[in-house]
Amino acid sequence: MLLTTLQIVPGKRITEHYGMVSGSTIRAKHLGRDIMAGFKNLFGGELKGYTELLQESREEATARMVAEAEQLGANAILNVRYATSAVAPGAAELFAYGTAVKINE
Repeated sequence: MLLTTLQIVPGKRITEHYGMVSGSTIRAKHLGRDIMAGFKNLFGGELKGYTELLQESREEATARMVAEAEQLGANAILNVRYATSAVAPGAAELFAYGTAVKINE
C-alpha cells in the first residue's frame, strides 16, 4: 500500500477512486509515564514516554486506515493526514485519514 501526503503520484494514473478512509485509536496516559513526565517538566528534556505513546498511536491508526483501504481494493492512499483531539481528561484520539485510490502499477 502506497501512502503519501501528495494529492497525486507523479508518473502514475488514478484508475479507481474509493473515497475517504480513516483509522483511529484512543489512548490514555499511563501513570508511570505521567510521573516521569512531571519530572521532565521540572528539569527539561524530551518526554520519551509520550513520544513512544504517540508513535504507537500513529502506527495503530495508520494500520486501521490501510486495512479499510485494502477492503475496498485500493493500492494507495493519497493526501494522508493526522489529527488529534482530547476526548476525556487524560485520553486523546489520534485520527488518520486519506483518499483511497487504485493507481496503475
